Amino acid sequence: MDDIVKQAMAKWPNVPNCYGWLGLDERGHWYLRDDAAQARGSFQSGVPGAKGSLLQHEKLIEFIHRNYAADDAGAWFFQNGPQRVYVELAATPWVWRLSADFKLTAQTGQETVAQICLTDEAGKVYFQTPMGFGLLHTMDVALAAEGLSLDLWPLEAVEAKELPAKFAYCMSPASPALPNKKPL
Repeated sequence: MDDIVKQAMAKWPNVPNCYGWLGLDERGHWYLRDDAAQARGSFQSGVPGAKGSLLQHEKLIEFIHRNYAADDAGAWFFQNGPQRVYVELAATPWVWRLSADFKLTAQTGQETVAQICLTDEAGKVYFQTPMGFGLLHTMDVALAAEGLSLDLWPLEAVEAKELPAKFAYCMSPASPALPNKKPL
């Protein structure tokens, strides 16, 4: 976490948390979700416009990456100075890219190694790593198949609906002020 963020948290400890305004899609892209996007539906709904606007500002994305973490309940957030901005997840908290030498890199640029490979009923590929659990980018599925044929990782079958509970993450953190939304 950036020092300037830690300083802001110490200076203003009681800033309310923010919910619903930031999303991470299945390709590791960030989306800003204004009131209009949120009114169209959940980030995961697939409704046109509900995802919001693709974030393209390189420095802001780098800032998010440096200050991305999870709370004790498995809800992921971006610590924006003194304010915690909870993240709506399309699939998982991490989106991996797999290199030709079978190393994984997260959407944040952090490198890690695969421990277990998992596939769901739709054929999506996931990896458990020392950093945590995440979805493999669709562009790298063929490379993962090659790694599996080389017996680089054990393979497990999973049901997508069970992943948040099994790997202790929350798809859509709920504001305590919004009783109709419940975290997983």
